[in-house]
Amino acid sequence: MNRNKDRDTNSIVEEPAGKVRLFVEAPLAFGAKVVLTDAQAHYLLRVMRAGVGDRLLVFNGKDGEWRAEIAEAKKRGASLRCQTQTAPQTDVPDLWLIFAPIKKTPADYVAQKATELGVRVLQPVLTRRTIARRVNTDRLRANAIEAAEQSGRVSVPEIREPTTLETLLKSWPKDRRLVFCDEAGDAAPIAEALASAKGEGHAWAVLTGPEGGFDPEERALVRANTFAVPVALGPRIMRADTAALAALALWQAIIGDWRRSL
Repeated sequence: MNRNKDRDTNSIVEEPAGKVRLFVEAPLAFGAKVVLTDAQAHYLLRVMRAGVGDRLLVFNGKDGEWRAEIAEAKKRGASLRCQTQTAPQTDVPDLWLIFAPIKKTPADYVAQKATELGVRVLQPVLTRRTIARRVNTDRLRANAIEAAEQSGRVSVPEIREPTTLETLLKSWPKDRRLVFCDEAGDAAPIAEALASAKGEGHAWAVLTGPEGGFDPEERALVRANTFAVPVALGPRIMRADTAALAALALWQAIIGDWRRSL
């Protein structure tokens, strides 16, 4: 049964948070068929009570955002048919977040909020004081996908495998500036440092440490590099997840796409 016969032909299935958007792996183009995963089909057909003819938004990180119609709804599975592109493919600023792994719930939160804040790459880095040594990159990606779906992004951050701080710095691209969030307090305030450096290229990264902070040798190792921009995050001690998101927000406000007029 076509459930849309009495609806506006442009209507989209909605949930309390807004219009339903799904990230898919398939190529998107006019008339393209998109086979949903079992989890996506369950969400649409059982949770949202959608059916054949209902419409939603889809994106794959390459072909922009598309309005698609549910073409098939079976007991186990569903497929869509692409109709119209609703937004072109755009990219977020070239900003990475380099963060020491933290406990599961804060790590989920960082992945979600960093995605909303427009990060292009999420790179876990192991430091000497890192407590959480295991990183579930599949879980990080799932959280990033969900945040991209809800925030209106048409891309999902790249989730990289963990590496050590020493290895990361050895292979660091010299044209990428590194905002080093140094809790020792002897660096310039982050707003001042970013304002002074904002004309120095378009490729950036933010580095935040573990719950116990960087040890003195690690601090010296980072500061020895000309691409590093040491910054202080104010007079109070922040949790590792708070520091990461505060630094990202300030970077977006001073250098990133928060400065663009809509």
